[in-house]
Amino acid sequence: MTIEKNLAKTYDPKKFEDRIYDMWEKGGAFKAHVDPDKKPFTIVMPPPNITGQLHMGHALDQTLQDVLTRFKRLQGYSALWLPGSDHASIATEVKVVDRIRETEGKEKEDLGREEFLKRAWAWKEEFGGKITKQCRKLGDSCDWEKERFTMDEGCNKAVNHFFVKLYEKGLIYRGNRLINWCPDCGTSLSDAEVEHEDKNGMYWYFRYPAAEGGDGIIVATSRPETMFGDIAIAVHPSDERYKDMVGKNVVLPLVGKEIPVIADPYPDPEKGTGAVKITPAHDPNDFEVGQRHGLDAPSCINLDATMNELAGKYEGMDRYECRKTWVKDLEDAGYLVKTEEKVIPVGGCYRCGTVVEPMLSDQWFVKMEDLAKPAIQVAKKGNLEHVPDRFEKIYLHWLEEIRDWCISRQLWWVHRIPAYYCQQCGELMVSEEAPSKCAKCGSTNIKQDEDVLDTWFSSALWPFSTLGWPEETEELKYFYPTDVLVTGYDIIFFWVVRMVFSALEMTGEVPFKYVYVHGLVRDAQGRKMSKSLGNGIDPLEIIDQYGADALRFMLTIGITPGNDMRFKTDKLESARNFANKLWNASRFVIMNLQDEDGSFLPMADMESLLDAGSAGAQGTGKTPSVGAQGAGKERLKDEDKWIISRVNDAVKYITQAMEKFDLALAGQRAYDLIWNEYCDWYIEIVKGRLYGDNEEDKKVARAVLVKALKDMLRLLHPFMPYITEEIWTYLPKENPTKDNPQGFLIKGNWPVADEVLTFPEEAERLEMAMAVIRSIRNIRAEADAAPSKKLSAYIVSKDGKEEIVKAGGRYIKKLANITDITFAKSKEEVPEEVMSAVVDGAEIFIPTDDIMDYGAELERLTKEKKKLEGEVKRVAGKLGNQGFISKAPEKVIEEEKAKQVKYEEMLAKVCDRMAAVEKKVNK
Repeated sequence: MTIEKNLAKTYDPKKFEDRIYDMWEKGGAFKAHVDPDKKPFTIVMPPPNITGQLHMGHALDQTLQDVLTRFKRLQGYSALWLPGSDHASIATEVKVVDRIRETEGKEKEDLGREEFLKRAWAWKEEFGGKITKQCRKLGDSCDWEKERFTMDEGCNKAVNHFFVKLYEKGLIYRGNRLINWCPDCGTSLSDAEVEHEDKNGMYWYFRYPAAEGGDGIIVATSRPETMFGDIAIAVHPSDERYKDMVGKNVVLPLVGKEIPVIADPYPDPEKGTGAVKITPAHDPNDFEVGQRHGLDAPSCINLDATMNELAGKYEGMDRYECRKTWVKDLEDAGYLVKTEEKVIPVGGCYRCGTVVEPMLSDQWFVKMEDLAKPAIQVAKKGNLEHVPDRFEKIYLHWLEEIRDWCISRQLWWVHRIPAYYCQQCGELMVSEEAPSKCAKCGSTNIKQDEDVLDTWFSSALWPFSTLGWPEETEELKYFYPTDVLVTGYDIIFFWVVRMVFSALEMTGEVPFKYVYVHGLVRDAQGRKMSKSLGNGIDPLEIIDQYGADALRFMLTIGITPGNDMRFKTDKLESARNFANKLWNASRFVIMNLQDEDGSFLPMADMESLLDAGSAGAQGTGKTPSVGAQGAGKERLKDEDKWIISRVNDAVKYITQAMEKFDLALAGQRAYDLIWNEYCDWYIEIVKGRLYGDNEEDKKVARAVLVKALKDMLRLLHPFMPYITEEIWTYLPKENPTKDNPQGFLIKGNWPVADEVLTFPEEAERLEMAMAVIRSIRNIRAEADAAPSKKLSAYIVSKDGKEEIVKAGGRYIKKLANITDITFAKSKEEVPEEVMSAVVDGAEIFIPTDDIMDYGAELERLTKEKKKLEGEVKRVAGKLGNQGFISKAPEKVIEEEKAKQVKYEEMLAKVCDRMAAVEKKVNK
């Protein structure tokens, strides 16, 4: 079998991504251990539903988590990314019910609870692991051996313990209160599970005649079908229009029932007629009014959204069918005064979209006031931080306005409420284990509550139940509290709020220090991806076409904390092109490290080159020693020191950006370093040395190429793990360690910035040469001169930069294809017929007898003049602004003055050149 000595000629992620992942997983690269010698870093994966499959929202969410986890793992943390999946109560039950109907022709009630749950568990075993398998394609470096499920034995124990503890403290109660009811799903919903949307609707104005005769009161309603449950008309105590009506009765139109007019602060005299019908059983605000006045709360709508007997002849009609007929009848009878079209907020079920119906029902509730207060305080004190911080307002608003949480659901597939009723004496028992007999009368005839718990009740415990709570496990003590929660802004109140108050109540600690909030992935037009629009994009198809690395990189650098991003194919192609650029550059480097047999050629020792130790800080874990400039550094050329300095600068920048969750900025800096600096400049400069005869210099060039490439692979690895690991396997191996015997990049060391690795003088010399080269290339392009055409150049230096400019001569000749450079002391030494460019510290002149198009040159200079005039005007405006002068630091003002001088000088030179060119044009 032939062992490949270099990367394949063509970058094809399909040929290695699955292999690399398998290597990581089998090699234990994702495992996180309790290690007292390391700091822990923990992220718990927001558990995807077992019903689902990977979509672009998952891809974004999980990529961000993986980037952070891989970064911390490289930094030496014991990094745990704990995966799992959610039982998704309503969604899963709907799918199982549909399957039973299709395969057995039965309803779940025909099977009974026990048989239905058997089928639900069978469905989970068949389909539940699909999404976690798909996560592997994305490159998720989760500790899969610690994978959890919200209904596994440990999580179920935690849920029962949580319920019982809250009940014992009086924080859970059962009561008859108004709840949100989904007629389609057949269950109650919490406020967070109701999605409000503004829709075009109608207000009907009806007259309620006075019982004693007279006009009575006109009331507006958007839900006339609830009038059968009206129990009063409320007006504001200060509303002079109705002061004589308070305490009297009006008649419910057509029904003939008399109801009182009451005074209450709820009605707004400025809205509508100022009078509000009170229907306590079908409106939360009306319910509160009814509670204050001791009113009854009759319901006129059934759980299936049909009208009940209170609706009289409309009984059995669907609520909307009733509305249409009822309004027509009221209009015919003369009670309809007018109609008004309005935009009305409508609440829908977050699962099926059905308009929810406020209903009075016996349900289980969590008292929220005492639980919310500590959760508010940890945010205000800074113990819990939102990134970006503007999302703290949403978090606080939800907690400060929170109502008691309805936690019971009328489903079968989810945690059943651990409450038991004695069928003999009616005693209620709440316990973690099913009681064998009644605690009061001793009867064994005991029945468990039929209801189950809200999905979010178990999800609220996710950061600590997954680590063994309520048991004091070693993992819980080491990995909890977790460090950061990565989540979309759409579930801050669904999930984040509940995790925080649950954790504070049960563990006394915030469940995570940071909440990193990201936005949504929208289509190219900015629309939310949905089945109805048909604009969804399958990440697995993208991975198949472009590779996981391209998708990950595009998502990471395309998103900023808290903001939505648009999915654009050109950005994806750009990411893949970047991967291809890195691949080809790495292939070139590896090829030049090996002899004909594929053995590595000798390389200089980097520590010796950098004076015994300064390079050790980057990736070896050694403490750098800052020594004097020695012989080793003298073997390094300017380009070597420049790239080492640029990598060092990138290490510092990227590390700081990552720590602040500015992942897009970090990824972009890695891109710029690799593409613009390493590939486009350093490799091009160093090629001549690799092909030359100086063997000692070749060793230095190879060493710097490898050092820079390895550090860049470390920096890029969190974003593009597959390609970086694949390239790493072809580079010279590093010494194995206890933690990393295989020498994987994923378990290597993050580079550390070191002041010893900055070379400002050498960097200045090379960057001056690069500026000159870019200017000459631009002149060539503007003159439409072929890159292969050899030219001569005149360079006039200023500001004492003669030596800096001269030092770049060899780079300029090679990379700008210049045969001869004249370093002139003044423009008098420069021929008249030239094309020119200005850089900071020098002017470049190219004789143009054989390439010049004077018309094009004048056009170019005109554009440059306009640009410089704009800069001069901008700086002058700034310096002429008293507001800026009075507030800006002195240093900033001086910088602007220096810019003004520079731009004015550059403009003067351009104007001089234009005058000369105009003479040529006019000849």
